[in-house]
Amino acid sequence: MPIDLRFDATDVALFADLYELTVSAVFFERGMNETAAFELGLRRMPPNRGYMIAAGIERVVEALEDVRFDPAAIEHLQSLKLFKDDFLDFLAGLRFTGSVRALREGAIFFAGEPIVEVSAPLIEAQIVETLLLNQVGFATMVATKAARCVSAANGRRLVDFGPRRAQGADAPLVAARASYLAGFNGTASIAAGRRYGIPVYGTMSHSFVMAHDRELKAFEDFAAVFPRLSTLLVDTYDSEAGIHNAARIGQRMREQGVKLSGIRLDSGDLRDLALRGRRILDQAGLSDVPIFASGNLDEYRIAELLAGGAPIDAFGVGTALAVSEDAPAGDFYYKLVEYRDEPRMKLSAGKASTPGRKQVFRAHNDKGMPYADLVGLVDEGTVTVAREFRPPPASVSPMLETQMESGRRVMPRPALEDLRARTAEDLRQLDARLKSLRKPPEFPVKTTAALNAMIIGEKLKAERRQE
Repeated sequence: MPIDLRFDATDVALFADLYELTVSAVFFERGMNETAAFELGLRRMPPNRGYMIAAGIERVVEALEDVRFDPAAIEHLQSLKLFKDDFLDFLAGLRFTGSVRALREGAIFFAGEPIVEVSAPLIEAQIVETLLLNQVGFATMVATKAARCVSAANGRRLVDFGPRRAQGADAPLVAARASYLAGFNGTASIAAGRRYGIPVYGTMSHSFVMAHDRELKAFEDFAAVFPRLSTLLVDTYDSEAGIHNAARIGQRMREQGVKLSGIRLDSGDLRDLALRGRRILDQAGLSDVPIFASGNLDEYRIAELLAGGAPIDAFGVGTALAVSEDAPAGDFYYKLVEYRDEPRMKLSAGKASTPGRKQVFRAHNDKGMPYADLVGLVDEGTVTVAREFRPPPASVSPMLETQMESGRRVMPRPALEDLRARTAEDLRQLDARLKSLRKPPEFPVKTTAALNAMIIGEKLKAERRQE
């Protein structure tokens, strides 16, 4: 049996809850497979989030191009003894033939806005629900967490240290890509570096130091073999003594014309140790040697350390990033909004959906800063919608772009570096108040007059459907 670490393309179709297939089997038997539109969005902002970073979209597009039920998948479904042969024959030939409109990967969005819209024959759009929620939801939470760390670090380097704490073998890859998209400088994951071209970083282990009889000899050996990676881990024993030993190695390297890459603090009072470390390094003539900190860090701790004057030049963020610790999940939804060219609406208390295919319109002031969004109908235009913004905008941008048509990608595959640069620019233009780590203000998101009219009409129709 192969090792169970890969998410194989042939598994995509079975990455579904059982009910996706049972309802699809009924749709098939009743001849219900006309074009449907489903919308993926976020009902409400997670705690302390003033904005969200859309991620996972490129992975979704890749997966949808490969959706298929191979013979092994069909055989497994047969073993469940739930589905008729004609439905399984239908699944054996199924490919995704629909279209996808979505936010650009790395785009900023807010609750109440569509992130992805899937328009396809009903069964195709239904079967991919779990896949889309899983991929977009997790990646978006991590990307947003990472962006908050970037804001807190205020220009200092950040490295993803989360692979060993991430929940599963695929999660570290998602987290590494999402965090790099949002502004991290790299990852500890070699696999993510290979797959996505992300810079990889690493220092040394406590076990390496402990395997030596002397800490100084451990530092000496490592620096001799990897001088360009010589960020020395100083807290295996007494941290201050470790810093002195690292400084001795740094002085020897300088005499040889090589620079010590840094020291790493991984435990204890990081502020105090950073202050003492900076003083020790400076007194040793190593003022250009940076201090790297790790150990249970997140955006709150990073902000606290820097506000306290800790002279830390870079941070490794692990568990808190890999699981988006303070907000590990978002209230994402995937709901039917149109079927057979007719709007559909859900009225559940606290989980009501808005009907119809949509577009998100973003208003910018004369400095390019976004200040409000309107969610409107897909066939509304920027000129008409612009009249509904107050104050009048300098420009209005439609946010959802067509990513796929007839089951194939229609936009060029974007380079991760380009997406990262655009995300950084979007964050630069965002109102600083929305980047507050605690209790940020709510960004204005409203619906257009045309969508409001549809909502009123569809509420009445939805109520009649229950009669």
